[in-house]
Amino acid sequence: MNPGPCGIIPATPVRVVLADDESLFRASLRQLLSVPPSVIREVYSIDVGAGFHVVGEAGSGEETVRVVRAIKPDLVIVDLSMPRLSGLEALRELEHARDSVRAILLAGAIERADLLLAVQLGVRGLVLKHSATELLFEAILSVASGGSWIGQTLVSDLLDTVGPLLRGNRAEDAPLPWKLTTREREVLTLVAAGCSNKEIAQRFAVSEVTIKHHLTRLFAKVGASNRLELAMAANQHGPVSAA
Repeated sequence: MNPGPCGIIPATPVRVVLADDESLFRASLRQLLSVPPSVIREVYSIDVGAGFHVVGEAGSGEETVRVVRAIKPDLVIVDLSMPRLSGLEALRELEHARDSVRAILLAGAIERADLLLAVQLGVRGLVLKHSATELLFEAILSVASGGSWIGQTLVSDLLDTVGPLLRGNRAEDAPLPWKLTTREREVLTLVAAGCSNKEIAQRFAVSEVTIKHHLTRLFAKVGASNRLELAMAANQHGPVSAA
């Protein structure tokens, strides 16, 4: 059973504020996060510990700022497009007022410029609204435990945006920072290309569990805490040598 992307199971319910201008969508999220942890474990094979507790809601960017400041939740799940203040503008205001909170940004679709801005503003999670339910659970667990979580499609878009900048700043003659096995190098290359664990496993005709083991070693060697950091490091340093 999966204990969460960061390997940390919350000991107490994660206190969440929901911010979306669509009341029906907020209601759906509230109902989803109210599912008992035992049911989530049984249906999605994800251990969410003590589960989640929706402690507040907001229907606009301005209301999001007020609610987060008043309640101080563990994290806020905020819609990108809201009236008066967008989700990103609300988070920027909270950041400027030193009321920053761990945030997961939800979007039906997102432009690359907004994607990059979200990362610059310190957004810890980025999830598309059409994503599978279990991915939202994984994002909440990861962000609540101090990590980050970005959907695979969004990782690819972000790398397409910042990759050329990273490679442009690379010193071509600089010594390579890691020594990786041939297979680790191959996995890293595919992660940097935006491939999912399933796609990488299919490429090498191995199980996804095997790929996860390779990624665990890569995280340790590269010093990355998630796939995005791993992919960005690969783009910055270029091809790496096998051990």
